[in-house]
Amino acid sequence: MIRLAIVEDEDLYANQLMEFVDKFRKETGEVFHIVRFRDGDEIVEGYKATYDIIFMDIQMQFMDGMKAAERIRELDSEVIIMFITNMTNYAIRGYEVDALDYIVKPIDYFSFRKKFERAIEKVEKKRRPTITIRNKSEFMRLQTNDIYYIESDRHNLIYVTKKGVYISRASMQQAEENLAKYGFFRSNKSYLVNLQYVEGVKDGCCIINGTNLLISRARKSSFMVAMTNYMSER
Repeated sequence: MIRLAIVEDEDLYANQLMEFVDKFRKETGEVFHIVRFRDGDEIVEGYKATYDIIFMDIQMQFMDGMKAAERIRELDSEVIIMFITNMTNYAIRGYEVDALDYIVKPIDYFSFRKKFERAIEKVEKKRRPTITIRNKSEFMRLQTNDIYYIESDRHNLIYVTKKGVYISRASMQQAEENLAKYGFFRSNKSYLVNLQYVEGVKDGCCIINGTNLLISRARKSSFMVAMTNYMSER
């Protein structure tokens, strides 16, 4: 679920934004929780970092959107702010508060959808869990969803991912402890596999991205239970 705040003093535009969000929901199946505020001071007062995206009108009676965004940024560096305005000169000032984009009034759905999709993509990217590994002399951040499996090679771990292969000097036990909660399972002493990419099980192996990875006899039963549980949760 994506949590939205609409800060807009004009009912016409607030209702239009909610209609556009609902239309987007019907087209994509995305789930939203929406809270509407009528002025900048309403959202700032007692603000808690619970929103993913804020649609912020610029011109409002008591506290304008730019001032409200400045106050919000002091408390929340992660929320995505998108300004609603009929004055494009405010767009430049939006960068001062790290606004993602701005929507110009009158609002049309095609433009709204493109900008909204970009905001949602950014939200989902932030939500994806990551791990940090040392690859050669560099520290790298890998999204767990991008990892197919990890292979142990002596004192090194080989991370086989969508974006390439990376080698890190680390223990398999530590990797297993870090990744078990994200749907990874140890198929034998050498492989830690991402269950979401298991295409099938055949001849004592699980198949991931066209590669056969051995399942040890001792772990076969627990591996199948883990697979069943994983699939049922999805």
